Amino acid sequence: MFDKVLVVNRGEIARRILRTLRRLEIPSLVVHSEADRDMPFVAEADEAALIDGRPDAAYRDVGMILEVARGRGADAVHPGYGFLSENAAAATALTAAGLTWIGPPSNVIEVMGDKIRARNLAVQAGVPVASGSADPVADEETALRLAKEIGYPIMVKAAAGGGGMGMQVATDEATLKRAFLSVRGMAERSFGSPDVLLERYFPRVRHVEVQVLGLANGTVVELGERDCSVQRRNQKLAEETPAPGLSPRTRECMRAAAVDLAKAIGYRSAGTMEFLVDPSTQEFFFLEMNTRLQVEHPVTETVYGVDLVEEMLRIAAGLDPTFAHLSPAGHAIEFRINAEEPPLFIPRPGKITRWDEPRGEGVRVDSGYAVGCEVPPFYDSLMGKLIVHGADRTQALVRMRQALRGFAIEGPGQNLSFFEQLLRDPDYCLGDYDTSLVTRMQNNA
Repeated sequence: MFDKVLVVNRGEIARRILRTLRRLEIPSLVVHSEADRDMPFVAEADEAALIDGRPDAAYRDVGMILEVARGRGADAVHPGYGFLSENAAAATALTAAGLTWIGPPSNVIEVMGDKIRARNLAVQAGVPVASGSADPVADEETALRLAKEIGYPIMVKAAAGGGGMGMQVATDEATLKRAFLSVRGMAERSFGSPDVLLERYFPRVRHVEVQVLGLANGTVVELGERDCSVQRRNQKLAEETPAPGLSPRTRECMRAAAVDLAKAIGYRSAGTMEFLVDPSTQEFFFLEMNTRLQVEHPVTETVYGVDLVEEMLRIAAGLDPTFAHLSPAGHAIEFRINAEEPPLFIPRPGKITRWDEPRGEGVRVDSGYAVGCEVPPFYDSLMGKLIVHGADRTQALVRMRQALRGFAIEGPGQNLSFFEQLLRDPDYCLGDYDTSLVTRMQNNA
């Protein structure tokens, strides 16, 4: 398939990719920063190369990454998620140098990375979108005019970027003026583009996404949907599949819409179409596309019995998938274990003095750290993911409660107590929740 794959990432996703490479007997190479020298992924790779400089340089410096790949004989690059994974320029540069990019084509990354262009492509493909702006909002006066047409509350969003960054809600003209200037400034600093769009904001909404695979032969398949509504600061904390609370028609139409849009853009590799669902009407609207492997991909893997990393490798190599047909079985839930303190989720890095992972039937832990590792302040606070699988949602919840009791972390901050509270929340347990759940829990704490 490949002579050697360079993994350009760190922590749990680097270990996750390495696990598949090891099973397939494909030699692996990782790059790492000085801060990550003693991390498990560095020890587990066949080869490792230190890149000096800023803590994130090892995972973002395309020139240095290319130099390592050439010097060590790598012929393919897997970017995981974050860092370079949705960087079209990086994909172009690495591909031009003769490396295989294990992900979608760079032109697709570029188009779908712009929320305005992605939204307009969704409209052309017949996929529902929320009312909003079809072009970048040029100035404050235009924003105020459009807001009157759309109606408050309004979501102000950076056209570039992802992962819940660059978003603010405005409830009137005064808050819209502040949000517009704030988001525009943040977008230019963080993403290199000041483009902003406006969309209708739903105070009570579910965040549901559909996993797609664009195969090497041009076929697009969907592997069900995931509910990602448990969020803090627009960033996910827990996911599950299948998504509770969807009508059969909504589920079917949303999956079909995801496939239609992926086909329309010529998508290849693993990707995710994200939607908002109004729980009262079951209407759904396209939100954005993540042109990469998602953090929450393990819940799909456990329900569908597929290795998404292996499928990405096969697609990049021009090979057929491992499956002819996939059928879901059971229910899976994932909790993101972060180095942060609830209820405000303040990041608290530190040295891990205890790390006890749960075991048992239907339990999986994808971790990036171990005892003795330092959780540095330079990166995302994610330390690992706890995934459970059951015959149905009830059994999955029971197994999650048992698994959570067996998880112990000391040293840095950790959010295990939040998940204990979540599993006592009646709305979550019933599957009747939305993106306001965490805020409500904080207010009731």
